Amino acid sequence: MGVYLNPGNRRFQRACNSKIYVDKTAMIDLTNSLINTEQNCICISRPRRFGKSITASMLTAYYGKECDSSELFAHYKISKCDSYLDNLNQFNVIALNMQDFLSMTKDVDGLTACVQTKVLEELREQFPNLIPEEENFLSVALEKLYSKTKEEFVFIIDEWDCILRERKYALDEHKKYLDFIRNLLKDKTYVSLAYMTGILPIKKYGTHSALNMFDEYSMTDSGEYAEFIGFTQNEVKDLCNQYHVEFEKEKEWYDGYVFDDLHIYNPKSVVDSIRRKRFASYWTQTETYEALKIYVQMNYDGLKDAILRMFTGEHIVINTEKFQNDMTTFQSKDDVLTLLVHLGYLAYEYESSSVFIPNAEIRGEFRNAIEGEHWKDVVASLEKSEQLLQATWNQDAQTVAQILDEVHSENTSILTYNDENSLSCVISLAYYNAMKDYTKVREFPTGKGFADIVYLPKKNSDKPAMIIELKYDKTAQGAIAQIKERCYPESLKEYHGNLLLVGINYDKKTKKHCCVIEKFA
Repeated sequence: MGVYLNPGNRRFQRACNSKIYVDKTAMIDLTNSLINTEQNCICISRPRRFGKSITASMLTAYYGKECDSSELFAHYKISKCDSYLDNLNQFNVIALNMQDFLSMTKDVDGLTACVQTKVLEELREQFPNLIPEEENFLSVALEKLYSKTKEEFVFIIDEWDCILRERKYALDEHKKYLDFIRNLLKDKTYVSLAYMTGILPIKKYGTHSALNMFDEYSMTDSGEYAEFIGFTQNEVKDLCNQYHVEFEKEKEWYDGYVFDDLHIYNPKSVVDSIRRKRFASYWTQTETYEALKIYVQMNYDGLKDAILRMFTGEHIVINTEKFQNDMTTFQSKDDVLTLLVHLGYLAYEYESSSVFIPNAEIRGEFRNAIEGEHWKDVVASLEKSEQLLQATWNQDAQTVAQILDEVHSENTSILTYNDENSLSCVISLAYYNAMKDYTKVREFPTGKGFADIVYLPKKNSDKPAMIIELKYDKTAQGAIAQIKERCYPESLKEYHGNLLLVGINYDKKTKKHCCVIEKFA
């Protein structure tokens, strides 16, 4: 048993021994189906602390020779699959954490030399007299070894993109590194399966990928691997039941990554919140918010507007196709927002091609990131939010209108305030603090149309529900009349007696808001 060649199952065993372990071994059935096929190279990228290393150690424990993992996997999902015994501990595994090599060597030449030296050393111990001492190229040595023994290998590569992230401006190094991986894995008879994982998708040069032999799965398109990107909603519900934790709180804080109809939760944060019995930002504590701050303050046309709209709960349509899969080559706001998807700061909805802030944990990080000179007006607006809520609950329409005037004025440099969409954005920004007690629904369906914005109190909240109807160059009284005429309150019967109707109009000439608030009995 070696450090890199067939390192055994100890790391995965430690994960299984933890207080909370969620069984993701069914993924092995998918990778088993790829062995010795034309699709035997896959790259699954996902954000930091989303379980990349545990998955790598799981695959290493399952495939690797020189250990017996039958007892370790016996009670997990993979043991019920037809492919289970066919591949259990049947392969030589070369497991590489590229971050470790980069830490030891600092640049790509040192990294690739170190990988080859360390692995060749173990191969010579495992297969004595079959690899010439003068052979320094790992790919050549493996080809010669296969020709003599027909030994096949499974490659597990963790943190594959560390060079692209930590030496982000060293483009020549990027090319050397990708060439090294390609020469090691592409069209090699000794490769039964290659599994790579990291944060970024595979680097592109122009429209082409240097590693086009890989099928890619990422935060923008996870395909059949979606349920293995993080914890599913059912898995989180089971954990909440087991450890007596409020599921709705888990959902509010850590849900939001959506793949088709599947809701995915941040595993690191879910585990820590259950262990500590406290809801807070755990995943984002692994690195400072400075990284996010750099990206949200980039000066691309429309970027600040997009971030502000997402901050208020909106979805923003983007084009992810032009993103070059690195952390420096940005041509537009869409490239920046796509990177934030891969880093886990934004969620992506495939069908609508839109991005949004997924949950309370990430919303808090955005709040931290915008507390700087370029966003001071937004921060000033957020600080008025609690006062606005109190005024609304007190039916103080004059104060509500006054605060909306101020919030509008403070954000004219970001928003083009000339339609109801911009009005809606400002209203949502002004009511930002409502997210603590409410679920916001835009275009809420009713029997006779759609209410502009509805705030529904969260479970066990004593706050009133609120229907907000917006008008542009009309009247606030007209907004209230529309709420009543179209019977919007009928869709909220359970809140009758604790329901506020809020009509808001913006006058383009006077640049003033008017407000009418009524309690619906």
